[in-house]
Amino acid sequence: MSRLEAKRPSLCKSEPLTSERVKATLSVLKGVVTSCYGPAGRLKQLHNGRGGSVCTTSQSAALLASLPVTQPILKILTTSVQNHVSCFSDCGLFTAILCCNLVEKVQGVGLTTTTAIKLNKHLLSLCTEYLKSEICGCRIPIDFGSTQLLLCLVRSLLTSKPACMLTREEVEHISTLILRAFLLTVPENAKDRIILGKSIIVPLKGQRVIDSTVLPGVLIEIPEVQVMKILPIKKSDSFKVALFCASLSGDLSETGEGTVVLSHGVSLENAVLDQLLNLGRQLVSDQVDLVMCQKVIHPSLKQFLRTHGVIAMDRVGVALMEPLSKMTGTQPIGSLNSVSPSSYGSVKDWCTAKFGFKHFFHLIPNETTVCSLLLCNRNDTAWDELKLTCQTALHALQLTIKEPYVLLGGGCTETHLAAYIRHKTRDEPESILKGDGCTQTELQLMSEAFCSALETLAGSLEHDGGEILTDRKYGHFWSVQADSPSAVNWPDLLSRCGCGLYSSQEELGWCFLRGAHHPFMPQTCLPREASGSANDLTLDCFTAKLSGLQVAVETANLILDLSYVIEDRN
Repeated sequence: MSRLEAKRPSLCKSEPLTSERVKATLSVLKGVVTSCYGPAGRLKQLHNGRGGSVCTTSQSAALLASLPVTQPILKILTTSVQNHVSCFSDCGLFTAILCCNLVEKVQGVGLTTTTAIKLNKHLLSLCTEYLKSEICGCRIPIDFGSTQLLLCLVRSLLTSKPACMLTREEVEHISTLILRAFLLTVPENAKDRIILGKSIIVPLKGQRVIDSTVLPGVLIEIPEVQVMKILPIKKSDSFKVALFCASLSGDLSETGEGTVVLSHGVSLENAVLDQLLNLGRQLVSDQVDLVMCQKVIHPSLKQFLRTHGVIAMDRVGVALMEPLSKMTGTQPIGSLNSVSPSSYGSVKDWCTAKFGFKHFFHLIPNETTVCSLLLCNRNDTAWDELKLTCQTALHALQLTIKEPYVLLGGGCTETHLAAYIRHKTRDEPESILKGDGCTQTELQLMSEAFCSALETLAGSLEHDGGEILTDRKYGHFWSVQADSPSAVNWPDLLSRCGCGLYSSQEELGWCFLRGAHHPFMPQTCLPREASGSANDLTLDCFTAKLSGLQVAVETANLILDLSYVIEDRN
């Protein structure tokens, strides 16, 4: 019998945020995510040190999934951000950096934890109420009669991910394809309730990015030898389709658990094959034109169907089952017994196609709500990053259907919001405190910490040591190159603000973002031409950023409220 080790008592640590080790690990995590932020963000290479794949990325979804975090406080932070990204796809780095900033700034204020958390909640409510209001100076409504703002949103997402390694021309091409893929998933005859279709990303690595394209329907990769076996299409208005999620291989392991009872002398394999052929006869009798199976089709059944003019496609895979069912209107068949005619669907047409070195079977739907984005890039690393970015962009476009707004990007929403909060907490403190026992002095201290966290977040976009300014009219973000002369007229150095909406030629007046400046009320109403005049705005997804703001503040409050960490060391 092996030696038994005595159970060790759990380790209990009080006030974990006072630990220098915890502060150091939190600072390291903040440095990692901050250095990835924005179009000029630095890339990270993640690997396990023992071989295997290497991930090169600056995206939070890939970054946090590969970071081996064990420290409890960091685990809370990374899990919160990952949960946010799993729901909204975008603004993961924004959420993580803001949370780290808030924890750091609040610790330096000197207020009690209870007071700090209470005031944090008040300031969060002030932010969300303003961002959702009609007077918000950093929110633009989406006009779905024009694709301009939607295209700007997609372009902003692509340019913020440098590991995609795209040129300007390639960014424009992929942005257009993503928007086209999204629009193909919107049903034409939608009334009160919109049910979006599906965009499938089909890989084609080793090809030029500019060769990427969007096609209505589904592309299924097939071997070159199978192309010759595809039967000629007989002219028809539509073709009947049967879709099987059950295996048609005749393999007994696919029948599930239980006891099989056989009469003496009966071959189980022959009995199963007879049942498969009976199923084939029914499909032929029902005039099915195309049979697709998620798993494997028995060679004898394939040959039987092909003899009777039916195309059989197997090994489709689980990922395509939902899009195929949605596109064809089929009910996936999970049994080898008699098939109900109501389970069948249809397609308008099909054909074979070759892109690069791959061959595809192309299913063309009757009504386009499913499309295939054939995505090309030069190597595996760039393709993986581009795929993740395209998925994020498609999700961001879907979120605009529910909440048809976008926020100004490039750091302008953060600096504008900070200016608004400073002004409100100075001029209308009573309306914020609402008699909850906190003093105006405490509110001013907490407001400064909150605004400083937002401004530091905006400043994270600058990675080359340049100066960061804010104007005193709109409260937007302005960046100056590091090697620029200091004694010069600012409009001569500045061009446009971070989001691209305003020009430096206006009478604005600037001050250093990181320096002390007198609170002012930023102009809260966007000009009417904001949604139509600028062709190259930097925009953020409204829904994702609003959720990221809430998650960052709530997670920071949770971390600040931790009094003990109890760790089981067994």
